[in-house]
Amino acid sequence: MTDREMTRRMFLGGLAAVTPAAMMAAHAQDEKKPKDKPKGKDGKKKDWKELFNGKDLTGWTPEGKAAWKVEDGVLIGTQGPGNAPGDLFTVEEFADFRLVVEYKLQWPANSGVWFRYQNPETSYQADMLEYKDPEAYSGTIYCPGRLFLSRNLDPKLEKKDDWNTMKITAKGGHLEVELNGVKVGDVEDTAIAKGRIGFQIHPGDEFKDMKLSVRKMRLLVL
Repeated sequence: MTDREMTRRMFLGGLAAVTPAAMMAAHAQDEKKPKDKPKGKDGKKKDWKELFNGKDLTGWTPEGKAAWKVEDGVLIGTQGPGNAPGDLFTVEEFADFRLVVEYKLQWPANSGVWFRYQNPETSYQADMLEYKDPEAYSGTIYCPGRLFLSRNLDPKLEKKDDWNTMKITAKGGHLEVELNGVKVGDVEDTAIAKGRIGFQIHPGDEFKDMKLSVRKMRLLVL
């Protein structure tokens, strides 16, 4: 037996000694390790940013006539006088990010999370609605003038009159939306690179009892 053959046999024997149980144990240890946060250009790890302080509308600006208030640590949005609509936007603009929103709706409702918002014709929205033609539910990605870029077709994913978690990821031209841990939107679109984040209150008598409640908004710049 040559030295090369002996080395090869020793290597294969070592591989055989790594049992499935040992591999699973090693994997379990890896799962327990904290996940690394994304790093910026300076090499430093990034932190989540709270967009809502739970006290007031600092960092936000309203547009339109919808009513916005903070009550018991929760942001609440309703229609204004005469079923008037409106929006609430961050002062700051964001390009690549991951946004987590915990929200609850009083139905019937038509609302959503604006992102990369520049103006009413140039923006994206992760919808909170029930749309009939074409069929679409909360988590659908909407773009003004182009209707839906992707549609959530499962109405059962959203908990009615209870708290839901929506996660929006925008990185370059890749847009993703998750609703309660389920991916409902995954598209490539490079039309809008950056903009503000906001919430919409839709007009109409059919939504006169709508109430949007938001208790958590966390953003991670990517």
